[in-house]
Amino acid sequence: QVQLVESGGGLVQAGGSLRLSCAGSGIIFSGSNMAWYRQAPGQQRELVAHSDWVGRTNYADSAKGRFTISRDNAKNTVYLQMNSLKSEDTGVYYCNGEITYSQPKREYWGQGTQVTVSS
Repeated sequence: QVQLVESGGGLVQAGGSLRLSCAGSGIIFSGSNMAWYRQAPGQQRELVAHSDWVGRTNYADSAKGRFTISRDNAKNTVYLQMNSLKSEDTGVYYCNGEITYSQPKREYWGQGTQVTVSS
């Protein structure tokens, strides 16, 4: 019953910006750790940005200073604001949620949204 649905990806010129959204159902964002991952062709899926349930954030070195993860828990939505985009940011971006409010531990993934940055 849990669903995470990403949106906002697309084609953008280098130096431009995009804001990705992840809308959840069947999951309580205010009690969940949320994250964005990226997978480029031929690469492992890697963590880009993380926001734990009490609001602490951390970022991959490649994202620091350019990307911001944020939440609207009332709307059960998490965002990734991406500025100053580079071609290296190209990939499929996935929303990830890990619940903290029940056991056993559960983790969920969205279907991904494509981001392509042209140089």
